[in-house]
Amino acid sequence: DVQLVESGGGLVQPGESLRLSCVASGFTFSSIDMMWVRQAPGKGFDFEWVGSISSSGGTTNYPDSVKGRFTISRDNAKNTLYLQMNSLKTEDSAVYFCATDQGTASVSYDSGYWGPGTQVTVSS
Repeated sequence: DVQLVESGGGLVQPGESLRLSCVASGFTFSSIDMMWVRQAPGKGFDFEWVGSISSSGGTTNYPDSVKGRFTISRDNAKNTLYLQMNSLKTEDSAVYFCATDQGTASVSYDSGYWGPGTQVTVSS
């Protein structure tokens, strides 16, 4: 079975950093483009695409809201996806999901494979 399991979330203060990890199993991770998505509090199924990375790790893309602050990387030998988040803001508070990439910023929870998510709270 396909499994994606995120970890690394927590409570941090504005300006601090956090690194999320996502361990994948049940599919050929090294062949699949991946993405990070977040769901802010009270947003229901309104997910915000946070960025994507190609299967080789050679190409990444980010929305303007996180560009320059967030970095996606992957270790295909460890079947692990990462999200390094720097200069965190209160508006970055959300549940963060790793998922197989959908090739669009308008992501749908009904498509692809998703992990259960990890909570990130940025608060002073």
